Amino acid sequence: MRVLVVEDDPKLAGLLRRSLREHGNAADVAREGEEALWMARAHPYDAIVLDVMLPGIDGFATCAALREADVWAPVLMLTARDAIEDRVCGLDAGADDYLVKPFSLAELLARLRALVRRGPSARPAVLEVGDLRLDPATRLAWRGTTELALSAKEFSLLEVFMRRPGQVLSRLELLEHAWDMGYENRSNVITVYIRLLRRKIDRPFGRDSLETVQGAGYRLRRNGGE
Repeated sequence: MRVLVVEDDPKLAGLLRRSLREHGNAADVAREGEEALWMARAHPYDAIVLDVMLPGIDGFATCAALREADVWAPVLMLTARDAIEDRVCGLDAGADDYLVKPFSLAELLARLRALVRRGPSARPAVLEVGDLRLDPATRLAWRGTTELALSAKEFSLLEVFMRRPGQVLSRLELLEHAWDMGYENRSNVITVYIRLLRRKIDRPFGRDSLETVQGAGYRLRRNGGE
């Protein structure tokens, strides 16, 4: 998943970004609410980690502005204050969950996974497409009973496909969900990783689940290539 971290403390922002990336996610950082607004409107984030205490407009106002701008990515608010009225204010502003500092990075990651599973309808904790299975929590994936040896970025790309089976995803959509703005060499990275994924999830099993749709992008067959 791709996460926007809105945090003005450089040390905490760096720690969160590093932890997210180490777990195979893409992460961008905004230092202020105004910066977060334009970034969230410009990029399709899967989740937003939003600190309450920000310079300029605070986290409550930022969250409300995101919702007014039709940005509906799940928002996890961070605060050093544990007052009930602060939680109510954040949730009323459009936040989806609340985490009080200091917090465990493991808990933050688990809460983000839970938020991303939510949507118009509940999403399963383990994704299944045909006999392909992927568990975002354990970072494990299988074809049938065979565990797949995937790199962190291969796993992230497969997760994007498995959350949207049957949909044609353009190169730009795949880049926006699996890579962050810090990645510069974007010329043929999708082609390279599609080839790597096919070598691991299709060829050893005699399958053809990842389709190339000429002029449009790529699609994971709804039956997983069975």
